[in-house]
Amino acid sequence: MNNELFLKTVFCCMACDGEIANEELALVKSVATNQAVFEGLDISSKLSEYVEDIQRDGNEFLTSFLKELSAAQLSEHAELQIVKLAIDTIEADNNIEYSEISFFKRIRAKLQISDEAILAELPEKEDYLLPDINETDGQDWTMSFENISLNLP
Repeated sequence: MNNELFLKTVFCCMACDGEIANEELALVKSVATNQAVFEGLDISSKLSEYVEDIQRDGNEFLTSFLKELSAAQLSEHAELQIVKLAIDTIEADNNIEYSEISFFKRIRAKLQISDEAILAELPEKEDYLLPDINETDGQDWTMSFENISLNLP
């Protein structure tokens, strides 16, 4: 169950800026190859499903993910994994946009893990934990998701 939530976290962080960069897809492949994070999942099939869903209604897809994340019973280790995956995905294309940071802060708000526990593992990522504008889950994203695609090699 957590494996799919991990993949959906990565997908949402890839797509929240309205496009999916090749570097972000390379990260998914690298994580799938080098870690057991997505074990048991047909990654290509799931990503294709997510693309269809986000193209149909991007705001609903992202809001639904945040609700799913909030309802999940996750260990501190699993929550830390979500934080790491989200940050790695946001940084993968070396083009960090405000929409990505904003979405990360929404993810962070759904997790129980303390800032101290995150910083113990990721001390150089303190900027991600700084306060920001207060956003609600119901707020619409301003970008279009209709053109999101997987440019798989």
